[in-house]
Amino acid sequence: MKAAIIGIAGPSLTDPERVLLAEFPPTGVILFGRNIVSPPQLAALVADLRTALPPAAVLMVDQEGGRVARLRAPHWPDLPPAANLGALFATDPEAARNAARAHGAALGAIARDAGFDIVTAPVLDVPTQGADAVIGDRAISPDPVAVGALGADIAWGLLFQGIQPVMKHLPGHGRATLDSHHALPRIDATALDADFAPFAANRSLPWGMTAHIVYTALDPENPATFSRRIITEIIRTRIGFTGILVSDDLAMGALTGPPQHRAIRALEAGCDIALFCPGALDANRAVLAAIPDLDPALIPRLKATQPS
Repeated sequence: MKAAIIGIAGPSLTDPERVLLAEFPPTGVILFGRNIVSPPQLAALVADLRTALPPAAVLMVDQEGGRVARLRAPHWPDLPPAANLGALFATDPEAARNAARAHGAALGAIARDAGFDIVTAPVLDVPTQGADAVIGDRAISPDPVAVGALGADIAWGLLFQGIQPVMKHLPGHGRATLDSHHALPRIDATALDADFAPFAANRSLPWGMTAHIVYTALDPENPATFSRRIITEIIRTRIGFTGILVSDDLAMGALTGPPQHRAIRALEAGCDIALFCPGALDANRAVLAAIPDLDPALIPRLKATQPS
């Protein structure tokens, strides 16, 4: 399997996409709103993808609750944003932690029943005053302790349902004053312990996602996704994350260059898997043809086991 998770174009798998998946099998496929119409349609698409992909390949969905949800009402329940949990933690930490586990379990049940293996949550970014609204109420709290604790509980709930959580966005997106979907943020702060703390508290989680952000005190040239220094010295060493590291969507406006060059740069910097979401056939082919296979040692770790 190629070291990439890719998107597909629409609500059903096309014949050219089927040919591509057979020629260059990816590690997985991520689905978005454009791919999801109804439970019967999604069940048929998932079954088709399972047939087209290798048995070890994964299906991923970006599903946090609040604004970020691809499985939506009326067919699936809407869940509140993570910030609601942080607000509760400020007055009743025990109730908030129970609610966070319930939130994660509800996310996990929705995703599991729909046929997914991985959910890209929890968001462990610590928001600061003046930051862009792209994170906003997706963030649990401005308190790093609350973020670390409640993020762990959300992840526990996901794992309880047999779903792999992906903590994001390493090493921290909460200070960004630009939306990395459209532009490249630069963070000049040098005191970043609070940003790193929730990720360090969750270093044992199975998956993490990088941020397309330049941290000038750490690497003035490269965003974290392309920075071997940040991935090696900060994410892997200082934070201590040992799980599977996937890039954020490499098609985002923060990055430049052809899709295959972005994927190669992310993998060479230390990401285990390149994520490329738009679903454009030619770009998918360029990415998959250019990159190496997934490290075989990671294959047994792609799918979840329940927590103890």
